[in-house]
Amino acid sequence: MTFVQLIDCKTSRVDDMNRLLDSWVEATRGKRTATHALVGRDRSSSTHVVEIVEFPSYEEAMRNSNLPETDRIFQEMVALCDEMPQFTDLDVVRDEQLNKDTARRVFEEVLSERDYAALEDYFHADYVEHDPANPTGDLHGLDEARENLREELDPFEPRFTVLGAVADGDLVSQRFEAAARHVGTFMGTEPTGREFTLTGHVTFRFQDGKIAESWFNWDNARLLAEIGAVELPRP
Repeated sequence: MTFVQLIDCKTSRVDDMNRLLDSWVEATRGKRTATHALVGRDRSSSTHVVEIVEFPSYEEAMRNSNLPETDRIFQEMVALCDEMPQFTDLDVVRDEQLNKDTARRVFEEVLSERDYAALEDYFHADYVEHDPANPTGDLHGLDEARENLREELDPFEPRFTVLGAVADGDLVSQRFEAAARHVGTFMGTEPTGREFTLTGHVTFRFQDGKIAESWFNWDNARLLAEIGAVELPRP
C-alpha cells in the first residue's frame, strides 16, 4: 500500500529549506526509496511549510528513514524550523490521477468505439494535434480532429489498449496498442481484410480538465506494409 508522510513545519528560511532538500536528493541518489516529494507554502502564512513525501509502502519509508543521509538532513531541517516539525503518516486508500484516467478512457472507450460525438467531452475547443505522419501537418480544432479520426480509424475499426502511462503536471504520456482489421479504403488502398496490431506513443497536454494539445508517434510504416501499400526492406 502506498504510504505518504506529511512534514509540517514553521520556518522563515524557506530558501534555505529548499537548498537543504536539494542536498538530500543528491546525497540519497541511488539509495532513497521515496518516489515523489513535494514542498508547499501556506498562502495565508509565509512561514508555514509542508513537505509531502510518497513511498511505495510504509516499510520502504522506514528504510528511507534509516539512511544516515536522511537522519543528517532531518537534524539540519529541525535547526531551520522555528519549532519541532510535526509528522503525519498516511496509508493511501485512494489515489486517482484524473488526467491519466481521462487519457486512458479516450483510447479504450472513445476511440475504440469511434464515438466521435464524445470528443467535445474530452478535448478542448482549441485542440491542436501534432503528428509527423500526417501529410497535412498540424490539426486545429475539433472539426479537423474528428474528420482525421474518421479517415484513420474507420478503415480499420481498431481496438485500443493502453500499455502504460506516466503523468507529469499537465502532461500525460501513454504507450498504446491497436488491434485492427483492414475493412475500408485507406490512402487509395482497397480493403484487404488483413488483421494486425500496431503500437504507438502519445503525449497529451491538459487544460481545464480536457486535452488541449497532443503529440503522436506511431508505427505508420508498419501499417502501410500490413495493408500492402508499401514493402519494407528485409534485414
